[in-house]
Formats: sequence, structure tokens, C-alpha cells
Amino acid sequence: MSTSPYPSPEIITFGESMGLLTAKDTRGLEYAATLDKSFGGAESNLAIGVSRLGHTSGWFGRLGNDPIGSMILKAIRGEGVDVSRVRLSDHEPTGLMIRENASGKASVHYYRKLSAASAITPDDLDPDYIAGAKILHVTGITAAISPSGLATVEAAIHIAKQAGVKVSFDPNLRLKLWSADEARPVLLRLAELADYFLPGLDEMKLLYNEDNDQKVLERLSAMKAVCIVKGGPDLTYVLVDGTLTEVPYFKADYVLDTVGAGDGFCAGFLSGLLKGYSPQEATRLGNLTGSMVIQAVGDWEALPTWGQVEAKLNNVAHVER
Repeated sequence: MSTSPYPSPEIITFGESMGLLTAKDTRGLEYAATLDKSFGGAESNLAIGVSRLGHTSGWFGRLGNDPIGSMILKAIRGEGVDVSRVRLSDHEPTGLMIRENASGKASVHYYRKLSAASAITPDDLDPDYIAGAKILHVTGITAAISPSGLATVEAAIHIAKQAGVKVSFDPNLRLKLWSADEARPVLLRLAELADYFLPGLDEMKLLYNEDNDQKVLERLSAMKAVCIVKGGPDLTYVLVDGTLTEVPYFKADYVLDTVGAGDGFCAGFLSGLLKGYSPQEATRLGNLTGSMVIQAVGDWEALPTWGQVEAKLNNVAHVER
């Protein structure tokens, strides 16, 4: 039962947000004297991106009732995202990831086993909250972190479908959480339930066990969902009712950090749908937001505002003073 008198946000998502420590020392984590503190999570990144693009969004999940969890909760709330359904746990900690770049090789070390987020269950869902949204966005990460995480994703999708809420699904295949063979039946089953399926081309090659791009696209074209396939040759593929459209990338002036690009794309795409754009037009917006994210450092810090997007689309020059 709903616990708030206010209407639901337009887009609702949920999953694990983790504390993020980054070693700037190019020799790697072992020799780093200091670590920069932030946080990250595919779903909370998307919620922040949607909020910055001028739409209402809600993110929830389980965080530890600890300093890292408190930092994450306050920061997401500060970005205008509704966090009223977040639950704090006194029994499990907030997950943590540590990033390093040693001798030019980027690595991420995860400390998420038995985290608060992995203990999420369908009881953590507010059916009225989900039913009042326009779009529910879920990812394969939540399905992978624990059996109860998968059950929660399935329950949330069922609530959304029953209420006529559109379901967006990004498989976000993480091979550190499960193997391709373990993920394949689960992610493909969830994809069949989605209205918008947002995979990467490389992910689908693994899930379909198929190296040929054309054969991958042919299989996707048989799906009921609108399929937006990231990672083509300088383009994104859009499949609607079996019809393929290619939407070119926006070329980035420079690339500083590719982390969060996919979440930035998804935020732009879903925001485009809320603005009434066609899937192709929404994909163009997603391509732009994704290209803007990779030109700055951070999981979510570089997500653009709608004003910045409009300036880019209108080719408005930056005035320093």
C-alpha cells in the first residue's frame, strides 16, 4: 500500500547503489595514498539522469544504515530523485566498489557479498507506487545479485504489466556476478516481458551465443519489445515491429571516462519517450546524452541537464564571462 500522498514519479527504478572509492595513483590501488569517495549504480545513475533532463524519477533499494549508505541516500535525494521508498538496514552493510587504473589498465574490485541490496525482496515493493508511474526501468544486475533480487524484479514487472505501466529492461550483463550460461535463460526471459529492451550488441552476442551481427539483429527483430541495440559501428540500432533503423552517434570531442555512458544513454532515451519522441528520435537523444557523459569523469556526475542538451542541439557556444 502506498505510504505517500504524492503521485508517483514518471520513471521508477530500483537496484544496488554502492559506495565508490577511486585510486588516482597510476601505480594502482596497492600504492595509492588517497582514495576519492563517490557512489555508483546503474539504476540510480539513470534516475539522476532522468531528473536532470527535466522529468520526475524515483529510485529505491536497500542500503546499509551506515555512513556510506547515508552519503548515497543524501546525494541521490539532492539530485531531485524521489527516494521515499528506500529502506535502510541495520543488519547488512552498503556494498562497496574500488576502482583503480594501474599502468593504463582499469579494474574494479567489488565488495558486495551479503550487502543490504542483495537482501531486497518483493516485500520491499510498493505496488501503488509502481502502478502510478509511466515507465518502470529494471536491469539484469538486480536479477544477478541474489535469488531474492531476481524475484523482486519479476514481481515488479508483474505489478507494472498489470497496471499498464511500460517496462524498460537493460540486461546490463555483469560476468563478475554470473556466467553467460547462467544469465542467458534469465535475461532472455525478462526481455520477453519488456516493452523496451535496451541491450548492447556485444551482450546479445553472448546471450544468443552468436558472433554474426546480422543474425543477432534478425533474432531481436522477432521480439515484441522495441529493441534499442547499443554498440553498433558508430550507430545505435532501433528495431520496431521488425523494422530496422540505424541512428548515428554524436561524435565526442574527446573521451575522458566511458563509465556511465550506457546509463546516460538510457536516461536520454527514456526521457525522449516521456517527451513524446518516436523511438528513433528518443534514441538520437540517448546517443547525445551518452556522448556527453564520456567527456567527463564520474559514474553520474557528468550526466547532462536539459539545458546543456538543448545548447548542444542548438550549437550554442559556451560563454565564460
